[in-house]
Amino acid sequence: MKLLRVGPVGHERPVVMDAAGNLRDIGEPEIDGAFLASGGVERVRDALEHGALPVVDAEGLRVGAPIARPGKIVCIGLNYRDHAAESGAEVPAEPVVFMKASNTLVGPYDEVLVPRGSVKTDWEVELAVVIGKQARYLGSREEALGVIAGYAVANDVSEREFQLERGGQWDKGKSCETFNPLGPWLVTPDEIGDPQDLPLRLWVNGEQRQDGSTKDMIFDVAEVVRYLSQFMVLEPGDLINTGTPAGVAMGIPGQPYLRAGDVVELEIGGLGRQRQEVGQA
Repeated sequence: MKLLRVGPVGHERPVVMDAAGNLRDIGEPEIDGAFLASGGVERVRDALEHGALPVVDAEGLRVGAPIARPGKIVCIGLNYRDHAAESGAEVPAEPVVFMKASNTLVGPYDEVLVPRGSVKTDWEVELAVVIGKQARYLGSREEALGVIAGYAVANDVSEREFQLERGGQWDKGKSCETFNPLGPWLVTPDEIGDPQDLPLRLWVNGEQRQDGSTKDMIFDVAEVVRYLSQFMVLEPGDLINTGTPAGVAMGIPGQPYLRAGDVVELEIGGLGRQRQEVGQA
C-alpha cells in the first residue's frame, strides 16, 4: 500500500493510492505518529479493500512528504562500503549515528536550497525507514522489522564544509532548511518485500552519479533499527535515513557541488522517484 500527502505546504491532505493509480481520501486528519500508533494503516487497508474511500482529484496538486513532521530524524553515516572508501574512512565497527532537524523535511519535488555561504552542498540517495510502533531495547532482528511502518525515498542533502570542516558534530551540515526531501510515497513493508534488495540511483543534471543497492549496506535495516533502540526510544512517526552508496560529490575528484539551477533526480526500486530543482537561500 502506498500512502502520501497532497496539497499546499502546511495544508496537505492524506490519501492512499489504489491499484489503478487513483488517489483516495483516507478519512484521517494526518499521516503522523498518532495515525501509525493507533492502527491507521490497518484501518486504511480495510477501507480500501471494501471500496469505502472516495477518489480525490489530485490534478495539479503538490505532493508533500508522505509523513507529517516526525519527532526525530535519525541518520546512519558511512553505511555502504563503497561510500566509506570514497570518503577516505574506515568501515565502521558500529553504526555511525547522527541527528537531523525535523524541519528539514520537504516534499519529493520541492525546491532544495543551497545555504548562504555554502560551497559544498551535496546529494545522497537513501532508503528511509518510518517507525510505526514504540521501540526500546529490541532484542532481535525480527522485533526490529516488526516496528517498521514503511519505507520511502530520501535525499539526505548535506553541506560538507559545514559538516566536516567547521568543527563540532555533523548535524550542522545536515540540518539546513529543505535538506530532507522525502517521498513520494510511504510504502508498507508487505509491498516492498526484502528491503535489502532495492536499487538506488541518482542523477544530477541528467548525468548519473549514484547507482547502488541496499544489499551493499554494512548494517542492514533490521540491525540499524535494533541498534538504535538500545540508545534511544524510537517513536511512531520517527524517520531513519539508512545511508548512501558511492557517487556523492565529496567522493568524486573535481565533481562540482550543487548550485542554483541544478536538477537532482533520484529513485529507489518500488518506492518511486524524486526531482528537485536547486535554488539559493
